[in-house]
Amino acid sequence: MKMNLKKTWVVCLLASVSCFFWGSAFPGVKIGYAWFHIASGDAAAQILFAGCRFFLAGILVILFGSMLSGRFLKPKGAEWKHAAVISLFQTILQYVLFYIGLAHTAGTKASIIVGSNVFIAILIACLVFRQEKLTKEKIIGCIVGFAGVVIINLTPGGISLDMSFQGEGLVLISTVAYACSSSIMKIYSKTDDPVMLSGYQFFIGGVVMMAAGYLMGGRVMLPDAKGMMMLFYLAFASAAAYTIWSQLLKYNPVSKVAVFCFMTPVFGVLLSTVLLQESDQISLFQGAAALILITTGIIISHRVQKNVSTVFENVPK
Repeated sequence: MKMNLKKTWVVCLLASVSCFFWGSAFPGVKIGYAWFHIASGDAAAQILFAGCRFFLAGILVILFGSMLSGRFLKPKGAEWKHAAVISLFQTILQYVLFYIGLAHTAGTKASIIVGSNVFIAILIACLVFRQEKLTKEKIIGCIVGFAGVVIINLTPGGISLDMSFQGEGLVLISTVAYACSSSIMKIYSKTDDPVMLSGYQFFIGGVVMMAAGYLMGGRVMLPDAKGMMMLFYLAFASAAAYTIWSQLLKYNPVSKVAVFCFMTPVFGVLLSTVLLQESDQISLFQGAAALILITTGIIISHRVQKNVSTVFENVPK
C-alpha cells in the first residue's frame, strides 16, 4: 500500500480523482443553492449549508473507514486535538472566511486567489514546516500552473485590481489556512490514521459551521428528494476527495501532491460549462491553453521529486 501510493502514476491518478470531486463541487454547490433556496449573497445560509455538507461528509468517512478497518474509528487522547486543529484550518477557517470574502469580491478574482493555494502550500511546507526543499523547478512549475488558473478564469471584462480586506483579504487568508492544513495533516498522519483524522475533522468542522451559520441568521429550507441527493453527493465528494488526499499526503512530499490542485478549477469550469450551460464563459482555446499550462507546470514540478523523495524514506509512518 505504502509503495503503491508513492508511485508517480498512482499519485497522478488519485490526485486527479480528488481534484475532479472538488471541481464538481463548484457547479454542485450552485445547484444546491438553487434547490435549497439560498440567495447568492446570503453568506450565513451558505455557511449553514456548508456545515450540513461537511457534517454528513464526516459521518460518511467515519462509517466507510470503520467498515474497511473492521473497527469503529474513534480518536483517542491527543488524536481529538489533532482532528480539531486540522478542522480549524482545513474546514472552519477556510470555508467561513471564503464565504464571507466571496460575498465582497468577484467570483473570478476569488477563483484566482484560491488557485494560488498550490504555491502557498509548497512555500509553507518548505519554509515554515521545513518538510522539504524549495527548488527552482517547484517555483517554475507553480508559476506556469498558476498562469493556467488565471487563463481559465479570464472573462471579457478582464480582472479588476481593486482589493479589500473584507473581500480579497479574507479569501487570501482562507487560502493560507487551507495550505497550512496540508502540512499539518502530513505531520499528524505520521502517527494517526489519516482516514480517521479526515472523518472527525469534517465532523467537528460541520458542527461548528452549522452553529456559526445559524447564529449569524442563516436558514435553509428543506428541499425535495433531488435536493437531498445533491447534498449527499456534495458530502460524498468532499469525503472521497479529502480521504484520498490525506492518504497521498501521508506517503508523499506536500509539493508532489499539492501541485495537482491546479486541476481543480479546470474541472470546475468544464463541469460548470456542461451542468450549468455556462458555455459562454470560456472558449475552447482558453480551456486548452489553461490545461496545457497546468499540465506543464505539474511535469516541471515533478521533475525533482525523484531527487528529494529519498529525504522522506526514513520518516516514521
